[in-house]
Amino acid sequence: MKKVAIGIDLGGTKIALGAVDENGVLLEVVRYTTNAGEGYTAVVARMVEGIEQLAAATPHQIAGIGIGVAGQVDPVSGAVIFGPNLGWHDVPLRKDMEKACGLSVVVTNDVRAAMRGEWLFGAGRGAKDLLCVFIGTGIGGGIVCAGIPLEGCSNTAGEIGHITVDLQGPLCTCGNRGCMEAVAGGWGLARSARQSVAADPLLGRKILEIAGENLDRITAKTVVHAFRQGDRLAASLIDSAVQALGAGVAGLVNALNPCLVILGGGIVEGMPELVSRVEDQVRSRALNAALTQLSFRAARLGNEAGIIGAASLAMIRAG
Repeated sequence: MKKVAIGIDLGGTKIALGAVDENGVLLEVVRYTTNAGEGYTAVVARMVEGIEQLAAATPHQIAGIGIGVAGQVDPVSGAVIFGPNLGWHDVPLRKDMEKACGLSVVVTNDVRAAMRGEWLFGAGRGAKDLLCVFIGTGIGGGIVCAGIPLEGCSNTAGEIGHITVDLQGPLCTCGNRGCMEAVAGGWGLARSARQSVAADPLLGRKILEIAGENLDRITAKTVVHAFRQGDRLAASLIDSAVQALGAGVAGLVNALNPCLVILGGGIVEGMPELVSRVEDQVRSRALNAALTQLSFRAARLGNEAGIIGAASLAMIRAG
């Protein structure tokens, strides 16, 4: 009988659940709105409902459940130490899900789950040393060295968005200044655009027009849209983001010496040319010795990466 696990991508706004086979094929998928404001118990109940729906839809026995959650996870207990987008602090997610479902559950960080999906079944298939960089609202990553995903001493390996790329740069949500995320992440790009438009409305007229003449509605997508129309301010903002990404990734390439860098996330999906632009920056900054066998690829699995990666981890843990 085919081996199947359920992978869950749990975010602050949506929950995506999928039944995945041992080849990384997504067999069935269901999606819910998270409604995190309803509280932890309600979100758990929603995931249980999705699991029951998937189990009923597949004729195969469910080997286990993997959950990728946007937050910091205790690697031993599977508790979510802090889930900022969910408003969770020290919640026993694995314990509660196992009790509710009667199945083995593993909990990991959502970006690390997406990295695992790309590594095993996407753009990183076959690679032993790779770096994944996901650029969306924030910036996160995953690292594989000698065929082993890095977790770190306290399970926070991959927080690459908080590498400093500008000592005097903008304030980040982590409290530091000049983090790669604060310059090149979606929220950082949007903030820079709003500040630039407010400071020079004439220069920012195209961006403001696309945002419906509402400064607060300027997002990273607004900037990309304006860039596509040849807007000078948008081009400058994108250039700054590319330089920050290039500096951060070059430092990681020097430190880790991967053979492959995978770039993904919503910003990259909306602007695929970022892959070649960041590669050019890295090749101009990193050590020559670290570049000899290095290649760059765009992520291939899109929004399915987290589901597939979490399910694959569940299969491994289930044995």
